[in-house]
Amino acid sequence: MGMWSRYKHNRESMLSYILRRIWQMVPTLLGVILLIFFLFKFFGGDPAEIMAGLNASPARIASIRAQLGLDRPASEQLWIFVQQIFSFEWGKSWTTNEAISHIFATRLPATLTIMIPILLLQVVLAIVAGMAVAYVRGSLTDRVIMVVTTMALSVSFLVYIIVGQYLFGFVLGWFPVQGWSDSVWTNLITYAPLPVFLAVLVSLAPQTRLYRSFFLDEIGQDYVRTARAKGVTENAILFKHVLRNAMIPILTNVATELPGVFIGAFLIEVFFSIPGLGREILVAVSRSDYPVIQAATVYLAALTMVINLITDVLYKFVDPRVTLK
Repeated sequence: MGMWSRYKHNRESMLSYILRRIWQMVPTLLGVILLIFFLFKFFGGDPAEIMAGLNASPARIASIRAQLGLDRPASEQLWIFVQQIFSFEWGKSWTTNEAISHIFATRLPATLTIMIPILLLQVVLAIVAGMAVAYVRGSLTDRVIMVVTTMALSVSFLVYIIVGQYLFGFVLGWFPVQGWSDSVWTNLITYAPLPVFLAVLVSLAPQTRLYRSFFLDEIGQDYVRTARAKGVTENAILFKHVLRNAMIPILTNVATELPGVFIGAFLIEVFFSIPGLGREILVAVSRSDYPVIQAATVYLAALTMVINLITDVLYKFVDPRVTLK
């Protein structure tokens, strides 16, 4: 009965914490909405002038501004902007006339097909590599790996892509350099491996160095020396104690890196001509297609806040000693 009461109390405490954090996210999201609206409103230039062209007459510009609703009061435009966010109905792209909801629905699967394997492989391989290097700390292998990762950090991502496409695509012919299909499985085994491999290769060097430092910090703690004094094997110490305690900073790093993984996937889509959301957003930026850019910016900000909340909850599962307040 005591165990059930404790479980019920922990569950209620967790639910209360989640609800409180969601409530705290509301003013943050409102601040983001206001910031994005006024940045695009007063510092983004006049979309009507951009769409009309350099030689457009004032009447033509005024007509476009009326069609886009830009001639309405700022308060009315802000209210429409808020309604678009919470109704997920952003209207149509100013340049292609395609519904923005359709853009997200059709381009997001391609982005996720690239991003999810990158994230999973990046985290798993970096943890394994960081733990392996920490295991041989101070050895020649450790020093060689640190030198190699330092050299890898000095190479631009663009160099990896150019060399990777030339070597694996043109010389060896293992992977197609460009292409995409309607089949998720075909994309995963044919078109995604090369960009995923290159993205993971680029991220492995800095993540290995970072995770190595996390593991070395834990290895130097008193509980590790106590475990060694009790005769616990080094493997047991690493996998049962060090790994578990190092997961807190690892989760924090993954949460902060996840928006960057999105941006990295966007760049990969451009280099490999993948019809994903990232390529669509970059095209929208070049065309000053504000509704598409605004939708992506707001949802990426909201996603970041949700990721932070999930990370804080995961802290409790990784280490029960963590108190959620």
